Amino acid sequence: MMNNTARFTAQRALARPDPARDAFARDLTAALATRPRSISPKYFYDVQGSALFDRICDLPEYYPTRTEMAILRGQAGDIAAQMGPRAEIVEFGAGSCTKVRLLLDAMDAPARYLPIDISGEHLSVAAAGLRRDYPGLDVQPVVADYTQRLLLAARPPGAGQRVGFFPGSTIGNFTPAEAFYFLQVAAQVLRGGALLLGADLVKDPAVLHAAYNDAQGVTAAFNLNLLARANRELAAGFRLEQFTHHAFYNAPLQRIEMHLVSRCRQRVEVAGQLFEFAEGETLHTENSHKFTIDGLRLLAQQAGFRPGPVWTDAQHHFSVHWLHAPQ
Repeated sequence: MMNNTARFTAQRALARPDPARDAFARDLTAALATRPRSISPKYFYDVQGSALFDRICDLPEYYPTRTEMAILRGQAGDIAAQMGPRAEIVEFGAGSCTKVRLLLDAMDAPARYLPIDISGEHLSVAAAGLRRDYPGLDVQPVVADYTQRLLLAARPPGAGQRVGFFPGSTIGNFTPAEAFYFLQVAAQVLRGGALLLGADLVKDPAVLHAAYNDAQGVTAAFNLNLLARANRELAAGFRLEQFTHHAFYNAPLQRIEMHLVSRCRQRVEVAGQLFEFAEGETLHTENSHKFTIDGLRLLAQQAGFRPGPVWTDAQHHFSVHWLHAPQ
């Protein structure tokens, strides 16, 4: 729970206009006013949440990051050949801009890199690191919600194709309808180019369970940070010790679900409104859908892409897809 000084600071900040904070307040109060309660996972990613996710990616139980990195590292030459010379990369949800380095190292004179992320402060730090390590690369970060329609600058003169990069199986966080909508938007933004898409695959539920319930409790801290963020930014009254992280594999829907479970009957104030939680009641914070290769290719095709090569690891835990955007 916040101390009085922190709450006073947050309340003073609420008096100043802030579109991103206001959207968070609007979406969180709407989520708490409905049943079942559910909110978009995009609100995980403030500075603290982004840093916690970076720690998750290094956990021994969390296979997706290292598996996808191994695929990208091993297939970088083939991927760069698909991109061609002077390609421009648009990364959706760029975060720490780590995976794109494997592509940049293999590419033939990349024309520009446009990392898009909702967390502006985290993105600024990551972009500065890329400029330092790739002094000849034009890096232009875009602070935006990539799930909405995007208006990007025209490609620079002499640039090759525009290639979208959406790693990490973030597409699995969307509902099926949202995933289809995102792919439709991406097809228009990348017209004449392609999308390089990472997608986690259906596998043994025990492997999935371990990945989202790590022994160090980092994923739990990541989940609970959503409430901590509400306390910091919205002067909310969540007592974090009265909620617990719960993640499980919903086999019929082929997805991991993450929830915050109320440990007791309690009332919480958010943005001047009171909300009651029953013991055991949850706030559904994330889905992570798992795919089959054929299912993902069909979804992309229905959204306007033409499926191309697919790369996987030896255990078929993860897949990376090259999808041709419409002309």
